[in-house]
Amino acid sequence: MLILAIITALLLIISFICNASKTISALKIALRMFMNLLPQMIPVLFLIAFILALLPPETIEKYMGQDSGITGFLVAGAAGSIALIPGFVAYPMAGVLVKNGVSYPVISVFITTLMMVGILTLPIEKKFFGWKVSITRNILSFTAAVAIGSAMAVIWRFL
Repeated sequence: MLILAIITALLLIISFICNASKTISALKIALRMFMNLLPQMIPVLFLIAFILALLPPETIEKYMGQDSGITGFLVAGAAGSIALIPGFVAYPMAGVLVKNGVSYPVISVFITTLMMVGILTLPIEKKFFGWKVSITRNILSFTAAVAIGSAMAVIWRFL
């Protein structure tokens, strides 16, 4: 993380040297974008902190850890299918879950279902595509997420 911060700082300095006005303009745009995203991020981060405070790491590890097996995939898949969390919040949250004992294959199922399956958005999707297509797409996406998690489990054993 420190290396990334150093590289970013160096590139920012180079950008400032090359064209100070464009760099300042870009920083203003970035700050505005961050301020627009912040109201969406804060409630999700509070929710994550609340859940992690309620659930001891042993419980999280039991249901989503290395030895959770298919139960971990199903719990992560259900959580990811229901949650409406943007990707920029999901990845830091996944990092917190890993630190609390959740395995990488289970995290891959969670992130994949989070991005591909939408239980809460199903009524909206139905309006555009109909029930048959919407349900089929969600079932196939959930199945793909479990397959991706299984592939990650196999690959993870060799790393």
